[in-house]
Amino acid sequence: MEFDYNFYPGSRLLDRKVINEGPPLITIITPYYNGGKYIRTTANCVFNQTFPYFEWIIVDDGSTNKEDVDLIYQLQKEDSRIKIYHKDNGGISTARNLAIKKSTTDIIVSLDSDDLIDPTYLECGYFALQLNPQASWCYTDCVGFGNLEYLWKKPFNTDLLKKENFLIEVAMIRKEALKEVGYYDESEKHFYEDWHLWLKLLRAGKYPVHLNYYGAWYRRLDNGVLGLLQKHPEKHVRAMELIDNVAKDVDSTIQAIEFPRMDNNNFSKPKVWEWNRGSRLDSKKCKVLMLLPWLNMGGGDKFNLDLVSRMDKEQFELSIITTVPCDSLMRQKFEKHIPEIFDLTSFLHVKDWASFIQYFIKSRNIDVILLSNSYYGYYLLPWLRKEFSTLPILDYVHMEEWYWRAGGYARTSGMLADILDKTYVCTNHLKNVMVEEFGRDPKDIEVVYINVEEEDIFNPEKVEKGKIRAEVNIGSEDPVVLFPCRIHPQKRPFMMLEIAKQLKERINNIRFFVVGDGHELEELKIKSEAEGLGNHVFFFGSRDDINHFYADSDVTLICSIKEGLSLTSYESLSMGVPVVSSDVGGQKELIDEKVGKIIPLLQDEVNDFAARKFSANEIELYTVAIEEILLNKNLYKSMKLNARNRIVNSFSKTQLIERMQTEFLKYKNGEGISNRQQQAEAIRCFPRLIEDYLTIYNEYTEKEWLLESQYFSANQDDEAKDKTIAELRKWISELQEGKDWLEAKFNEFNENESANKSLEFFRKIKRIFQ
Repeated sequence: MEFDYNFYPGSRLLDRKVINEGPPLITIITPYYNGGKYIRTTANCVFNQTFPYFEWIIVDDGSTNKEDVDLIYQLQKEDSRIKIYHKDNGGISTARNLAIKKSTTDIIVSLDSDDLIDPTYLECGYFALQLNPQASWCYTDCVGFGNLEYLWKKPFNTDLLKKENFLIEVAMIRKEALKEVGYYDESEKHFYEDWHLWLKLLRAGKYPVHLNYYGAWYRRLDNGVLGLLQKHPEKHVRAMELIDNVAKDVDSTIQAIEFPRMDNNNFSKPKVWEWNRGSRLDSKKCKVLMLLPWLNMGGGDKFNLDLVSRMDKEQFELSIITTVPCDSLMRQKFEKHIPEIFDLTSFLHVKDWASFIQYFIKSRNIDVILLSNSYYGYYLLPWLRKEFSTLPILDYVHMEEWYWRAGGYARTSGMLADILDKTYVCTNHLKNVMVEEFGRDPKDIEVVYINVEEEDIFNPEKVEKGKIRAEVNIGSEDPVVLFPCRIHPQKRPFMMLEIAKQLKERINNIRFFVVGDGHELEELKIKSEAEGLGNHVFFFGSRDDINHFYADSDVTLICSIKEGLSLTSYESLSMGVPVVSSDVGGQKELIDEKVGKIIPLLQDEVNDFAARKFSANEIELYTVAIEEILLNKNLYKSMKLNARNRIVNSFSKTQLIERMQTEFLKYKNGEGISNRQQQAEAIRCFPRLIEDYLTIYNEYTEKEWLLESQYFSANQDDEAKDKTIAELRKWISELQEGKDWLEAKFNEFNENESANKSLEFFRKIKRIFQ
């Protein structure tokens, strides 16, 4: 998914009333010289911080433009946390040092007047330093924007930093450490003062904490100090003399604390942090905390995004905490609607997650928890109930997964039924599984269909046709089958290729659009080329314009080995596109002969989950079903009409949002409170057991993370991977050219030894790709 560089922190001032109680805990320092062009945006990102306990010291370094000076005084009128000092122009270092000496806190955040920070920057950095007292500063990955756009994410490397500055000036630093190394160097007015400071800290044996998320935005300008030094070689030479003088005494073995982090402290019991400040959010709103695994592409994630984006912001305040390390490709989409998004894996050791969540609930006075697909969240529930006897805890389960942890989240939800207030599921099929397999009380489970945005986004009358076909130069007469999903064994993408092969033999101009990303994507592309499907199967990766793909498709294929009720089914039908789906989960609650075809699953979910061998009978059933829909014009026309009507009449997104809002308010207002108090009283009889229960998850997850990191370190070297893929593509191309020749020559040279060897080589290659 493309990163949106135009959606930057401070692009708008959030309409949130964040309550600031008590003295500041952090000092933001900003040197200012005629900086009026960007200071308003920087101020917005400061005012938008989720952690309001700061003072902001702006040092005017002899500005010559009165309007720019007036602007910072206007900001001071808007927020009393701003303090302004003036001095004669002496350079960035002198301005920063003055601000540090005027500060009243132990933690300093360096922020230039044109740079930006994520809304959670102060809160994440503060606790990262509090929980790692030996570290002297912390920093995040950064986004370059302005004249040059890029994402900058590198592990910390002391030896590299001695030669190349891969850090920016935005950082959170202990004032004590700054004093010890003599603050910023003032010997030169313009030089690499930030780089020089990091090296001075390292020379003193001090090391940083590297937070694993894009928390800082570095504005790239041609007229900045970096540009000045690049344009004046003599200044650059002098600056590098200062750098080299410090670097030569730095111990190259110094390492940073990196995240995700889990190492040998996993049996530490959860701690309750002392936090005596009141709630910082408006008490009138219903405050919902969502505990989620990640913010990636998928039906469950889109369901979460629907809640975040569509719920009434006048009544509800939503926050998100995630618990699985990943790239969180959809994070920006969520950030456009809520500022409070915390990925625990990016700034905390796993032993501190429970403590942070407990602090978070207290500091926001959370009214309701909604848990979905976070394994850590489920294991945390007994401890949360012990700590919060009246807090409602709800969960949403998307499907059962027998191939994974004996039922997946559905099993875990069932085991914790006595603590959960209510469980929402996406299908009647799943409700029956929860009752019959996991002993849930039917009264505690409610079916809430995911539904779809049928009015604007997925309305065939409002989506331009032909855009995707034009992108790949396909005419309107070519039938298109859409395969929209994560490229993952659960979706059986390699079965899709087998179906494509069969259909190509029957409908020679058929095309497949594959939309989605995943770890099997590159292998799938290679397999497609090897099978001669290069002109029939088109790969688009992850796309935001999925509605245009439906508009240019004739049938949607869902051949998954497991689903709840796929969001793509809703979307496709809303766009009037028939669906051919495997009979898994609750798919047939939405899809029938009027809107598509349901195909029986002829593989075993547990034993065949990642298998690449598929039933020829099952492939034939898909092929026949798609062929019939495409070639029977009357049937196709009827299905298109019925598909759209089914969504409009019964599966509106508005119905979903209204239902969940009603549920949240009901529990906020006291539904089930006596039952929760009884649960808490019972759990408190076994406090040590409850505290130890969570460590089981921590220890299990450490082993899981270790195995994954070993796998990725061995298999994810980008340069090597790209080289291998390029070699494979060339090899496949040559193989395709030689395939027909080998087969044609075999009979002619049947007794020829070299021909037999060639054919045997070909057979071996063919077996690999099968």
